[in-house]
Amino acid sequence: MVNWAGRRVFLTGHTGFKGGWLALWLSHLGADVRGYALDPSTTPNLFEVARLSGRVDDVRGDIRNGATLDKAMVEFAPEVVFHLAAQPLVRLSYSDPMLTYETNVMGTARVLDAVRRTPSVRAVVSVTTDKCYENKEWAWGYRETDPLGGYDPYSSSKACAEIVSAAFRQSYFVGTVGVATARAGNVIGGGDWSLDRLIPDLVRGFQSGEPVPIRRPMAIRPWQHVLEPLHGYILLAERLLGSNASRYATAYNFGPSEDDVRPVEGIVERMMKSWGDGASWFIDGEPSVHEAGLLKLDASKARVDLGWAPRLRLEDALDWLVAWYKAQASGADMQAFSLEQIKSYEALLTTPG
Repeated sequence: MVNWAGRRVFLTGHTGFKGGWLALWLSHLGADVRGYALDPSTTPNLFEVARLSGRVDDVRGDIRNGATLDKAMVEFAPEVVFHLAAQPLVRLSYSDPMLTYETNVMGTARVLDAVRRTPSVRAVVSVTTDKCYENKEWAWGYRETDPLGGYDPYSSSKACAEIVSAAFRQSYFVGTVGVATARAGNVIGGGDWSLDRLIPDLVRGFQSGEPVPIRRPMAIRPWQHVLEPLHGYILLAERLLGSNASRYATAYNFGPSEDDVRPVEGIVERMMKSWGDGASWFIDGEPSVHEAGLLKLDASKARVDLGWAPRLRLEDALDWLVAWYKAQASGADMQAFSLEQIKSYEALLTTPG
């Protein structure tokens, strides 16, 4: 177990949903975190609601801008880099493919190129997605050795980011910097207000009392609470800081147990039960862009190599996120509330599972 107290961490995408939770968790562990990202893309957003500016060194910048990125990283002299900044939405990638490729492919290349000029860096965790695989919609989970691909601009851009990461690792960092990639499932939790995502859409509808249109109720996804893959990213960084870093400088899946790979309709119905009055939905019959009907991940490698395993069942994850949004709506201190959820998750890590 690595002691994170005082360890310097450079985190791209700290103003986003996953990046905000990771920034809060790392600062809770005692790390000295510098975040580099654009302004939050939604109002409200986790960065402001959880008052993260008081816990991280907040630098605003675009990962596509090599000059500002290099300056921010070199001056900070981090030991660990977590790269989460991205254009993360499938449907937006259809309407703006160039933004998607520039951010997810060239942005990743810029981050890794900045690492080349930052001699203090020892470990890099570059986050992509479960959608980076060539999805044949088969019944078993994808393994890290399965072919990369992507039907839509978002998915293919993340497959490209995987290839970019591997090329930089092999070309520049052998024996010097441990570079790994992380592929997580469909991540849910409090603090996500993105457009065209199931949970934020449900929360907005439930809070307003309006029925929520659901595009693909029978689509099956690997659902998991945001703290599950973040724990995996932290474990992976710890291994990359160890004496046998080269063993872990590769790709890892972080997905739920088989029982928690479920259709959208089941998620909606379970969340309605947890939310209570005012929750309803209907099937959206409007034409839509292509989205995969079935996607699973095999996380055996992370279990064996890292000792990682999911700790929250899906029902509990949904209860946690409903509690988070209801606390936020009631005016609670959401930094304190989020930290309590992190501590509750940490307590699960000390029990067999």
